[in-house]
Amino acid sequence: MFLVLTFAALFAAKISYSEPQSATEPPTDPNEILDLSGAGLTFNEVFDELSVSARGPGTRWIAHTPWNGDFGEAQFVDPTPGFPFSVVDGVLSIEAREGTDGKWRSGLLCSRDRDGPDGRGFAQQYGYFEMRAKLPPGPGTWPAFWLIGIDKTAASAEVDIIEQYGAFPDIYHTNAHVFYKDGTHVDIGEKITVESGLMENSFNRYGVKIDPDWIKYYFNRRQVWQTPTTQYFRQPMYILLDLALGGGWPIDKTITPSIMKVDYIKAYSW
Repeated sequence: MFLVLTFAALFAAKISYSEPQSATEPPTDPNEILDLSGAGLTFNEVFDELSVSARGPGTRWIAHTPWNGDFGEAQFVDPTPGFPFSVVDGVLSIEAREGTDGKWRSGLLCSRDRDGPDGRGFAQQYGYFEMRAKLPPGPGTWPAFWLIGIDKTAASAEVDIIEQYGAFPDIYHTNAHVFYKDGTHVDIGEKITVESGLMENSFNRYGVKIDPDWIKYYFNRRQVWQTPTTQYFRQPMYILLDLALGGGWPIDKTITPSIMKVDYIKAYSW
């Protein structure tokens, strides 16, 4: 998703792509509602305030990817007072804005300051990860909530809990990626269709539960898709959320400012 891909082509593939489940795999159950009883809260960001710095250390979030890679048509900038992050009444706003120079700038948050075992910050093996958020309207926006594995020795593992293109406001994507060191890439994903206007007009919960056998995706805590947990996802994973632009789609009609609102980010373990 966020590495070297032709994003328009990737999206075109995903809107018709669904990995068939074998006869021995239980089907995704749209009536399954997540049960968090017995789970312990391990990460609880409710945005009463925002602890963020450009690259750490000593803050809950950094404002860049740990591997120093940007993506999309907006630059992810260091935080300054009021931009690209602001907090009001326990809600985080991530703002994408076109400057007077014609360049777009926006924000990304990451819960770990660098890759590898010596990185500082939050990462967790298995459990449930959830964001409650309201997405920006209009074409060109590309908000996401995702996880990356800390061990990139053989490959980089990525779980996209939600990846949404504003050009298609009633669809979002769930994905599991493995990017191998030799440049090859394995991607399995599913498009999720929701009620028209729901994602931009109200707050919704986007979540994933990872265990040794399954990666299960949830919308408002109702299961929407699942895929087997391969070896690359059996490791601690850290959290990222961002408001990117483009992703292979035009941004000439993107609203400035475009704002993604986030009520909380939480993680649980059993």
